[in-house]
Formats: sequence, structure tokens, C-alpha cells
Amino acid sequence: MSSSLRTIRTRALVSATAVAALLAVAGCDGQGKDRGKASATPTPGSSSSAPATAPAAPPGSSGLPRSLTGQKPRWKECAAPTARQGTGKAPGGDWECAGLTVPLDWAKPDAETIDLAMIRAKATGPGKRIGSLVFNFGGPGGSGVSSLPGFSGDYGKLRARYDLVSFDPRGVGESEGVTCRSDKEIDAAEAVDGTPDDAAEIKAATADARKYIAGCERRSGKVLPHVDTVSAARDMDLMRQVLGDRKLSYFGISYGTELGGVYAHLYPRHVARAVLDAVVDPSADTEQGSLAQARGFQLALDNYLRDCARKGLACPVGDDPEAGAEKIVTLLKKLDKNPLETDSGRKLTEGGALGGIAAALYSEDSWKYLTLGLQEALTLGKGNLLLAMSDSMSGRDEKGRYSNINAANAAINCADEKKRYTVSDVKERLPRFREASKVFGDYLAWSLLACTGWPVDGRTDTPDVSAEGSAPVLVVGNTGDPATPYAGARTMARELGRGVGVEVTYRGQGHGAYNSGNACMTKTVNAYLLDGKVPASGKTCG
Repeated sequence: MSSSLRTIRTRALVSATAVAALLAVAGCDGQGKDRGKASATPTPGSSSSAPATAPAAPPGSSGLPRSLTGQKPRWKECAAPTARQGTGKAPGGDWECAGLTVPLDWAKPDAETIDLAMIRAKATGPGKRIGSLVFNFGGPGGSGVSSLPGFSGDYGKLRARYDLVSFDPRGVGESEGVTCRSDKEIDAAEAVDGTPDDAAEIKAATADARKYIAGCERRSGKVLPHVDTVSAARDMDLMRQVLGDRKLSYFGISYGTELGGVYAHLYPRHVARAVLDAVVDPSADTEQGSLAQARGFQLALDNYLRDCARKGLACPVGDDPEAGAEKIVTLLKKLDKNPLETDSGRKLTEGGALGGIAAALYSEDSWKYLTLGLQEALTLGKGNLLLAMSDSMSGRDEKGRYSNINAANAAINCADEKKRYTVSDVKERLPRFREASKVFGDYLAWSLLACTGWPVDGRTDTPDVSAEGSAPVLVVGNTGDPATPYAGARTMARELGRGVGVEVTYRGQGHGAYNSGNACMTKTVNAYLLDGKVPASGKTCG
């Protein structure tokens, strides 16, 4: 399938702010609070990016070569983020960027290496510094270097006693970022139908998929076998050592929860404190995860439609939530045959509209933008706003430049996931997906083909996150989460192990809980990270 088929999968980087910014570009006053998603790193290989190596440093407890464990990162002022990271302004202020050298292949730590891009802001006080708090904001494929400064206002209290640290995982952004297509080729692929209806459309979609995969292999074949989550977790443990932390303190969101769970499994006695928010279900294989997302996004859309209906005439799909869903289905069917014009000259396709709707469901604060987008499409016959929201999902900026989030997303998922599906498999499963979601079901069913024909075999069907011997890990689930449905938190807490996984529930809307603004949730997580206060498992906020 086309590269767009993974745009819904465990994405944590879409915020109300990102949507508002893109709506402003599209000519709509989003009236949103600007958190300023901006950051940067020097380009790997430049003098400011490559870390210095301390001479004759003794091997660490990991047994890695001294050239790795003895690194002394050269922290420098951050430049503006690159196109692969998502563009934007340099973060300025107290933000510093550096590189971390890691093995390309962790089975051969003495062989070829690559550089990972890192960013940090030092602890400000008051209070005694605890250490580094490492963030992964999800995707997989999101640049932590470009994300952390924009979200840092939400973590101000944590910065008092932690250095806030993030990075571009291997294959992402400026950490040997995977590339599959040029910006123009990505735009051209918008015309490929992600929900094919007949043999001709299936043929076109699978031909485009082969072309896409060939581009990934041609441009990034060296790193494709090595961008799996286990390798990224090993990178984090080396990062921990290089940052000078005896144990790792970690905050993972969405896919970052899977990365955190894998880290805890590999290094249970290296965990200090860890928060997993918006939790990926570690027991779900590709099909089960996609089916759960179909239900999750439909649930979130239904919640939006009920809220919209209460607004009466202000709701573009009417005051009956069920009828409103049917109006959206009808709109998508029309777009499948006749995409809407936009002021930019691009067209809003069915896939673009689905991406725009999904983007708005990541935060309750974005529901008002979904209302505006649907109103424009249904009453004016224009696709500007839904396309702008779709661009927030696919990493496209106003100049037509794409981050590598979708290419990295495909590469990481396909390096992790063992199961491969056929067209016949999808056809067989379509009724179940349609039952789960009349809006998103077809799209997520066809997305099962995303790794078919991938040149690298996946590692496993599901990740192992059992972490006997680990310190307690806070596992936070949101009952209204569209992308990582609530049930995943309970499963993660159970699979981490008795006495390790501590489940906390937020009864709310949107993707994730800590940044929701709920005072109970913020207080609970801060007390754990700052003071080591572990709540009773089963605590509920909201």
C-alpha cells in the first residue's frame, strides 16, 4: 500500500497546537494556544554533532567498547530543525544539541557505527537534581529533538529537578533518517487510493507499494535491518551511561510506551522511574492492534459527534450523532470518486480527509477545528482545512517539505512485526474492520499490507515487556484514547509483572493523559517522578 497507510498508527505528535498552526497557514483563525513546536540538531557528521571520545575510559558494566561507553557529548547551541525532523525555528534559550555514537548493528558493537541526534535542557531548580529524564513522544518515527522544546512547557515542574532529554531514534530525523521518496513523489502518491474498491485500484495500490519499498531499499537499505525497537532500547541504555545516570528515568508516550516496556524487559535493574502514557497494547499483533485502533478512532469520533450535536445549528453534521456519522461516510465516498479542490491547487482525497479527521481526534481541544473542516467541506465544497489537518499527520509543512516520520514509521514497524498479509487476507478481514468502524475500518484493514514485500524480516509478533526486578513503572491509560485504546494500559501493567506495572486511569478524551490539563493526573505523575510516590494501582483521575 502507499506510504500514507501508516499515518494513523500510534502517532503521538499531533496536538491541538499543530493543527491550529496548519489551519492558520490554510487561512483559518484557529484561536489555539501556541506551544511552539520547534527545535533542532546539528547535522550528523558536522563538528558540532559528533561526540568526543574520552581517552582510555574503562569499559562499562555493559561490556561495550570504550569508544562507546567513554563518549563525552559536545553539547552546542541547537540550529533550526531540518526538514527530516519537521522544520521550524531554532529553540534558543537553554537548549543544547549533541550526537551519540551507537553501533549500527548491536550484534557487532565493535563494527560500523551511526550517530543519533540528542537535545537537552538542564535542570533549573529549586531542589536537588535527580538526573536526566529521557522522552520519546511516539510515532514510531517522531523526532524527539524537534518535539521536546515545543512540549517542554508541559513539563516545567519536572525540569526543576531533571535535565529534560530527548533524541531522534535510529532511522528518524537526523539519526540516519530513513528516506523512501522525494517530497514531490509523496505528493503524487496522494492520488493512490488507500481503500481500493476494485481489481484495478488494488493493482494500482500494490504497484505503488512495491515502488515505495524499492525506494526505501535504494535510499536507506543500510539501516533498514537495524531500526527495530530492541535496538532503539539498547541505544537508550548507552545514552543513560553517556549522560552519567546510574539508572534511567523515562517518559514514553504512545509508541514510546512500547519502547519503554522493551527497555524495562532488557534492563529491569536499570529502571529508576518510568511513566508510560497512552499505552500500546504489547499483547496485540498487527491485526489486533489495527482493529483496536479502528474501534478507538470510531469511539473518539462518536464522542465528538455527540458533543457536536449538543451545539445544534452550529454542528455541520446535524443534531443526530448516528446520522452525523453517515454524513461523514457519504462525504468520504464522494471524495473517493471526486476529490475536493483547495486553494493550494492540491486536492483533498478520501485518504486526506481521513487523515484530517483522525488528526483532530487526538485532542478534545481540536474538535472545534474538525467542525470547521467539515463545515467547509460540506457547505462550501472546499478541502483546505481537512487537508491542513491531514498535513499535520503526515509531517508536511507549508513549503511542501515532509519530515521522515512516515518512512521511519514504516521501517520501524516492519522491522518489528513478523506477520505479513496478503490481499486475500485483507478481503477476508474487511467485514470485521467495517463492523469496528464505518469510517476508519476500510483504511485500517488495507493498512495491514504496509509491510508486505518489505526487504527486512520482522523480529516478532508481539514485544516482550516482562520486567521482573524492575522498579515500579507508572502505566497511564485514557478511556477516550483513539490511537492507543484504553485496554492496552491494563495489559501493559499486567505484562510488566506483579509489583512493576502500576495502572492509573484517566477518564477523558484525546491521546494521552498527562498533557490533558487534569490536575489529578498531573499531580499523580509529578509526585511519582519527583518524589518517588507510587500511587495505588487502579487509581482513577477525571
